[in-house]
Amino acid sequence: MAAAYPNYRTARMRWLPLVPEHWNEQRAKTFFREVDERSKTGQEELLSVSHLTGITPRSQKNVTMFKAASYIGSKLCRPGDIVVNTLWAWMAALGTSRHTGIISPAYGVYRPHNADNFNPTYLDYLLRTRAYVAEYTGRSTGIRSSRLRLYPNQFLDIALLQPPRPEQDQIVAYLRAQDAHIARFIKAKRELIGLLTEQKLRIIDHAVTRGLDASVKLKSSGVEWLGEVPEHWEVIPLRRVLRVKSGDMIHASEETEIGYPIYGGNGRRGFTKKSNCEGPMLLIGRVGAKCGCIHRVDGKFWASEHALRVIPLRKIDLGFFEHLLRWIDFNRYAIRTAQPLLNSTIVRSQLCAIPQVEEQQAICRWITAECQPLDEAIARANDEITLIREYRDRLIADAVTGQVDVRGWQPGPDDAVSDTDLAALGDDDAEPADEEDADGDE
Repeated sequence: MAAAYPNYRTARMRWLPLVPEHWNEQRAKTFFREVDERSKTGQEELLSVSHLTGITPRSQKNVTMFKAASYIGSKLCRPGDIVVNTLWAWMAALGTSRHTGIISPAYGVYRPHNADNFNPTYLDYLLRTRAYVAEYTGRSTGIRSSRLRLYPNQFLDIALLQPPRPEQDQIVAYLRAQDAHIARFIKAKRELIGLLTEQKLRIIDHAVTRGLDASVKLKSSGVEWLGEVPEHWEVIPLRRVLRVKSGDMIHASEETEIGYPIYGGNGRRGFTKKSNCEGPMLLIGRVGAKCGCIHRVDGKFWASEHALRVIPLRKIDLGFFEHLLRWIDFNRYAIRTAQPLLNSTIVRSQLCAIPQVEEQQAICRWITAECQPLDEAIARANDEITLIREYRDRLIADAVTGQVDVRGWQPGPDDAVSDTDLAALGDDDAEPADEEDADGDE
């Protein structure tokens, strides 16, 4: 365990703890200036801003936004530049670029006066610590917490901690080695979650296509991909059982009102002053990476135009249909444009084999019982990923603010680091929408 530095002083920035006495601390404008360099061709690499991984090529990310017809006039950033998503700084959507590329014209780009002042990776770690995020939030302006803006004059007034450059380099080497261990742990947990999820899908697959009675007589469904189904099940299009409607447009002014939750295609919530729906009901994501995803909602809510509402036309077990619609995987039937797009006609025309409601209920109860141990194991693995991320945040904060002295640290045989190892530190599959929000290109 690394020891503390021998002498400390009070930091200029109010959110920081005591910092090593010999570290420099100056306002960002001492080290950086705002630049507004624009792309003349729009052909440079398109970059993404993530609250977890900083500035990375968009090609390496699972981002759901439409691509623009042209990126001429987009802002350019270069290695060593700080890029700040002005609208999402409160989510730590910023970082130090290692790439030459293009980003949104709405972002702030800050270029160093002297490239030797900071190790870019040290600065990247520092800028996303909770202490600095608190400073961005306190200096941002806006009428709502989700739309706070951090303007250049406010960012450049923030004090930056500057250890001697050799110490910055040592801190980076130490944190990258720790990140490699943490990333391997996260990768192993994600692989476990993947295996458990596959096991769940096999359970659900058999139940919603064959039922629970292995001795039941089967018949041809007439649908090549569906194959044989129990003889007494109906093979009918979903329009005979379900009404499918698109949600409604949500005016920007309505989002500021407190009221019923809004559910979009990714199942995330906002607020509006009124409701046009009341659950329980199923929603299907219509657009992008969430196309085809199924969400069950209860109570009163507003469904946005990014979701399809699924409303029963006759008595059914909604839990059974939730499993059935997920098993169908509507994303494979989506219209392939700039990003996948699903409409109500595609859903309504889908042929399915459907048992009577009593059998639907029995199947749903069986799936719940069989999947409960798997769900609990998946939840534990996700909790462990959350905990290790919290540990990483504390580890980084302690190192970059000088709470631990790592000058004497030496790498061991297991501390080798590669970018492949660190890839698992990216966005968790459970929360892909975070990248869309953090990017801000909506």
